Amino acid sequence: MPPRPRGRRASPPVLILEDEDLDFEVSYSEGEDGDDGGGSDSSSSSSGEEPEEGTDVEDGERSDEGEEEGQDDSVAEGCGPAVQSRVPGGATAERAANAPTCPVCMEPWTSEGEHRISCIPCGHVYGRSCLERWLTQRGNASATCPQCGRRFKHKDIINIYAPEVAVPNNDLEKQLWFCRQKLESLEEVVLKQGKLLDEIIAEKNHRSADVGVSKRQKIAEHSDGRTYLEPSASASAASASGNSCRFVLLKELSFDGARVMGIDASNQIILASGKAPGVAGEHVLRKISMLSSHEARTIQLPPDTKVVKDICILPGGSALFASLGKRLSLFSMTINSVVLQCNLPVPAWSCSAHDCDSHRVYAGLQDGRVLVFDTRQPSRPLHSMAGLSKHLVHTLHSVTDNSGSKKVLSASAIGPCMWDADGNQSSPKLLLEDDNQRVCFSLACAPPSSDLLVASYRPKADYSSGDTAAPSQAYLSQMPTQSGAGKLGQHTVIRRTGNASFAEGSTCHSNVSEVRMCKSATVPCGNDEHLFAYGDESHRGVLTWRLPSLGVHSGLIPHRQPILDLRYAGSQAGGGYLGCLSDDKLQVYRVDR
Repeated sequence: MPPRPRGRRASPPVLILEDEDLDFEVSYSEGEDGDDGGGSDSSSSSSGEEPEEGTDVEDGERSDEGEEEGQDDSVAEGCGPAVQSRVPGGATAERAANAPTCPVCMEPWTSEGEHRISCIPCGHVYGRSCLERWLTQRGNASATCPQCGRRFKHKDIINIYAPEVAVPNNDLEKQLWFCRQKLESLEEVVLKQGKLLDEIIAEKNHRSADVGVSKRQKIAEHSDGRTYLEPSASASAASASGNSCRFVLLKELSFDGARVMGIDASNQIILASGKAPGVAGEHVLRKISMLSSHEARTIQLPPDTKVVKDICILPGGSALFASLGKRLSLFSMTINSVVLQCNLPVPAWSCSAHDCDSHRVYAGLQDGRVLVFDTRQPSRPLHSMAGLSKHLVHTLHSVTDNSGSKKVLSASAIGPCMWDADGNQSSPKLLLEDDNQRVCFSLACAPPSSDLLVASYRPKADYSSGDTAAPSQAYLSQMPTQSGAGKLGQHTVIRRTGNASFAEGSTCHSNVSEVRMCKSATVPCGNDEHLFAYGDESHRGVLTWRLPSLGVHSGLIPHRQPILDLRYAGSQAGGGYLGCLSDDKLQVYRVDR
């Protein structure tokens, strides 16, 4: 037979597999791999002999090396296998190799079963059933990789043991991305329109509340023969010329089981504590952004925290809270988690910290003591300061005196006291003489100044068993109660008259709770003017009075339940925020000066 001329020759017709699950084509040129007759693999196939098991690896390696060398030479000459994968959409073999599905049938491979993920010596990955069908088409002896043309045998198919094969759906991901983009754009529109609507509703409600309460204003005569002007919003118009403070409702949310709150004015975040829904609901924190229209984010607290009684916002995006679980906890609003806990000997009812020294924190305890901690060394308190009585410390404020010294204001049933922040005093100083006929349940001031305070009192309850029943009143105040119109209480201005002396000033009256220790607040209004705010029990809304005269200023939108907590937070940009919390609702007002 005459020798064949060297050089490139036309390829024979393309071999097309007819199986519906195989959608690829492979073309071969005549040569070493063209007709299965020129290589050792084809000769072994024709004789039906299988290589011995003991020589599989070594023979296979030598055979593969020889084939690779032959392929390299033949490709250089243009006579080797020309391989091409055909995938839907006209994708190339390279794209098919990188696809997360089998590049033969374009179906997802699996971690087990007939179409489990498998590879051949060249490293390309297919579904096992596709490789086996391809070998069957080639006579069960050997075949070439549909992507690179390297030969393989049935024994060369290697199962890849993957615990899970994840196949992303690119179409669904695109649809999801499109939906998210559309949702974000819609949220921006809703947020802008929601803010505008809130301002319109707030202005309307503010005017209607002023008119409605004005009609109900009356002079009340009590059993002691004195008469009092019940606080109302009727004086708001008259006081507008003397006080420019204005409240605009920014946010109103429905809550279930809310207790106390804190406002981070710099980051415009609100923290509110409460109980999760359900009979055995856990105590949780709810984090609300004043800039977002989304609902509050619920954050689980450690199981030993129990009821949170006070929240103090610290600089740098953290918050301090005191709880009945004998814990003083530091909460990070960046990671939404409790990062530090100080163990206490008894339950804590109040907490505080200085703005200029947030590492030093204070806890007011149920037995009348005030403990001082350094958050960098939380294992034990720096100081333990004993109070003038065993009554629980329900309020703490970190302030300074006229000389700039750091002080701590506290309040218990006997009244407000002043403490040395460094623990150098043997005992605190009682600001007013003890009045055995009344019980102090709230103290408002405008930190860091301690020049102007307002203490709230209610008549002392007549317990037949004496003072031994007083602690039970503290535990009663843990739960909100339907106390109707409450009882007549008083709010008393306390003004500084010297570096260490204070005097009682003006007094006004309102309806207060018989058992709960509701919070009050002092609201700066610019030009060294302030308002006093308290949740009136009969009005079930916040009423404000001008300081220091305690003249009636205005009333805010009432709630269905009594007000439990009031917090004011000033903003560095000017103005501030007033938050009021009841058992089922949270309101946040912007205070315009």
